[in-house]
Amino acid sequence: MYQKILITTDGSAISQHTACAGVKFAHQMGAEVLALFVAPEYQYPVYVEIIPPSYPSEEEYVAQMRRMGEEYMGSIMRAADKCGLKHSCMTAFSDSAALKIVDIAEEQHCDLIFMGSHGRSGWGQLLLGSVTNKVLSQTAKPVLVHRLIKEPGT
Repeated sequence: MYQKILITTDGSAISQHTACAGVKFAHQMGAEVLALFVAPEYQYPVYVEIIPPSYPSEEEYVAQMRRMGEEYMGSIMRAADKCGLKHSCMTAFSDSAALKIVDIAEEQHCDLIFMGSHGRSGWGQLLLGSVTNKVLSQTAKPVLVHRLIKEPGT
């Protein structure tokens, strides 16, 4: 049914549990896995004439985000490898994670986007916004939303 599944992660415990569920789902489908971490774009300090020496350069920031992305996606890659699935990972940069997820799914010809929901509702969802809701509203591709019944570690 699905040939290539995009699994997103932000590095949080909830996201890691969702990613593991995504790999299990891909295994059931016999699908390839593409893991994605979207990092915010580099921001220059505002209202500062001279960049402080402790502030990372753009190259340092990009390298650090790529390392973090590899760390976050490592468990996905190990799980996919253990299941014998074809897999790859990608770190992308955007201040709009939802739009970047949709763009990557299109560019990489993914059949399904597998992502989690933190389960916020009411004002929490309205005030904070939801990457998952934004993805759902921006793509015509199927999106499988995985929701945890309880927080990891409880």
